[in-house]
Amino acid sequence: MQEIKENLKQAIKELYNLDFDPEISPSPENIDADYSSNASLKLAKEIHKSPMQIAEELKQNIKQEASVTPPGFLNFVLSNNYLKESINSLNQDFNTVVSSNSFKDKTIICEFSDPNPFKVLHVGHLYTSIVGDSIARLFEYAGAKVIRANFGGDVGLHVAKTMYALRKKDINEITIEDIAKCYVDGTALYEDDEEAKNEITKLNKEIYQINTNDLHDSKLAKLYWRGRELSYKYFNEFYNSIGVKFDKYYPESTVANLGLEKVKEQLKNGVYELSDGAVIFNGDKYGLHTRVFINKEGVPTYETKDVGLIFTKWRDYHFDKSVVITGSEQLDYMKVVLKSVEQYAPELVEKTTHLIHGLVKLPGNVKMSSRKGNFLKAVDVIEMVKKELKDEYNSTDEKVSLASIKYAFLKYKMGGDIIFDPKESVKMTGNSGPYLLYSAVRAKKIIQKSSNNYQDNKLSEHVLSPSERSLMKKLIEYKDVLLESVNEMAPYKIANYLFELAQSFSRFYENCEVIGSEQEKERIQMVEVYLEVMTHGLNLLGIKIPEEM
Repeated sequence: MQEIKENLKQAIKELYNLDFDPEISPSPENIDADYSSNASLKLAKEIHKSPMQIAEELKQNIKQEASVTPPGFLNFVLSNNYLKESINSLNQDFNTVVSSNSFKDKTIICEFSDPNPFKVLHVGHLYTSIVGDSIARLFEYAGAKVIRANFGGDVGLHVAKTMYALRKKDINEITIEDIAKCYVDGTALYEDDEEAKNEITKLNKEIYQINTNDLHDSKLAKLYWRGRELSYKYFNEFYNSIGVKFDKYYPESTVANLGLEKVKEQLKNGVYELSDGAVIFNGDKYGLHTRVFINKEGVPTYETKDVGLIFTKWRDYHFDKSVVITGSEQLDYMKVVLKSVEQYAPELVEKTTHLIHGLVKLPGNVKMSSRKGNFLKAVDVIEMVKKELKDEYNSTDEKVSLASIKYAFLKYKMGGDIIFDPKESVKMTGNSGPYLLYSAVRAKKIIQKSSNNYQDNKLSEHVLSPSERSLMKKLIEYKDVLLESVNEMAPYKIANYLFELAQSFSRFYENCEVIGSEQEKERIQMVEVYLEVMTHGLNLLGIKIPEEM
């Protein structure tokens, strides 16, 4: 489609001296064509000609075979030879044909997952880890140097709540499970007990001092550092288990001082203001919330730490683009942080893109809360899927279980809430990860059965069947899908394309004999390209194809 689009765009420029970006889409079933464009209808008012006349003029000035249908649609047909040559080109040099340099020599930081030490990873962390990794893979495909960054709150009220409860218990050697339970207990005490709330508030400041002064000797400090060490070990083990890596961890304590420096500096310049002993940013001026950046005790809030993070990332990498992925509840918060920084470092805000995602819910729409302890842990999701695979197919293949989870998350457009159904995610039919894996494994087996003893190296002259044309068209669309997915940071477009491609392959396999047919050479070539595309696309989703299923 991209080639047709570029030719049509050029024809519009030459005929009418207009820079116009035409839309190309698959033709309706009742039109005997492959692709159609409504460009003539959109140009009619500006050019002062009828859509039919414009379409006829364009038809005469484009390279592709085209026809015109009322009220002015341009319809394009891909010839058999064009399709065969395109597949042959993909087969001969797949990586070159689908390669992209759109972000070559660019440095991109992708910040995602962002769990807080002293808390347990929940299903939201699993979701953003998978989506963030896939977006990072898209940028790497496009030639960028990508740094996967992880920002977490190793200081703050949540730590103080956990530490308060930990100190109340007689625990000789704490575990991550102790930490998880103490966070719930500490939160309850903070909300229900005024005395505990005051002690936790005081403890929050003491913990901040431990970090800023790098203290290790006190009993409180030793408990704190042990808890933080356990948290990061736990994070790393989990990320390794799902095939996600991080190049840089940014604990909040490591960026807080720079944030304080920037906020205090800009307090003098009028960007931030004093209010009742605290430092605020008056977001009301910009139609946003007003938020506290330094509280009355002089402790930096999350907002100031995020300011510090922006400047720390810039200091470390001088990035061309910084992508920050958070839950949708952070949307208004990040608007305030970025708007404040925009007043004195607009170039950094311009380079920053904030993406949001919704909640991951199980069927039944049960609301979960880490504060109340009834949340869904990330490891719980993995175990649920493994159990479904074992019960349904007697399979313990971790590639399949991870594919089930990753594809179930990635097939949705980011932004809204999603319902994750473990039972649906493992099905071998329908829009699921295992269905795609099964299709890819089937292609492998067809290729293995082929003798590769063809009579000659020439492409045959046979007329392509509808199933062959459908598969070929879908295969050559891959480059366009890649381009859109990178530009829009949209892994779901890859996922949905692969599902449609697998359906086309299934129809091809049902209707076209491959092994032993007169067209075995061309059809095996199609199967080989299909496997290349599936392997490449699934890799961008962080999914590996098993040898057997």
